[in-house]
Amino acid sequence: MTINYIIVDDERMAHEIIEGYCNLLPYLNLVQHCYDAIEAMECLQQNQVDLMFLDLNMPKLKGFDFLKTLQYPPKVIVTTAHREYALEGHELNVTDYLLKPFSFERFVKAVNRLNEETARQEITVTKQSRVEEQRIFIRSGRKHIQLELQAIQYVEAYGNYCKLFTADREMQVREKISTLEVSLPTGNFIRVHKSFIVSKRHIDMIEGNRIRIGKSEIPIGKLYRKAMMKILS
Repeated sequence: MTINYIIVDDERMAHEIIEGYCNLLPYLNLVQHCYDAIEAMECLQQNQVDLMFLDLNMPKLKGFDFLKTLQYPPKVIVTTAHREYALEGHELNVTDYLLKPFSFERFVKAVNRLNEETARQEITVTKQSRVEEQRIFIRSGRKHIQLELQAIQYVEAYGNYCKLFTADREMQVREKISTLEVSLPTGNFIRVHKSFIVSKRHIDMIEGNRIRIGKSEIPIGKLYRKAMMKILS
């Protein structure tokens, strides 16, 4: 994995230190030295940049003011001598906040944090993609009907059978709700009542002990509420 980075700082010494540290990590690739926010803005428009080492106290446009102008900013590691801006950096979702002068060990820790964030995001995207691609065969009467999991809104138990609801149809399934529950991915489908399983992505609103999905209202069982709210949070 290669991480393309830029350095945004008005001090040449800071550029030399950061670039020297980066050269010791083979997966970091320098795109450009930028000595103010205007240079950085032009660079970001013309290049694919994954990471920005950003100083705060710069001429023309301060670091955080510049960051607020970016609609799709890269990951940011702040490099500054000013501790008092750390809270604002947290609010702007910067990856890390390095106080000058910082050691190579502290620098590596910041870059590793970036790698961890990227890995978590890739795992999340992969999981979401896999769920969206999943399909299930439902036995309804003498037919086996193939459905995309993301189309299922909720399931309702009817004795030894279930009714399965999508936005435009309902089907009776020759399965108990407990059997069908095992077949559905737990991260996306939640058992909210002894007679109901709902799709997390289709929940429009939760009010009191009721869940609204489209025009349907589904009760929340007392035994399931605590576990359900934990999953949703």
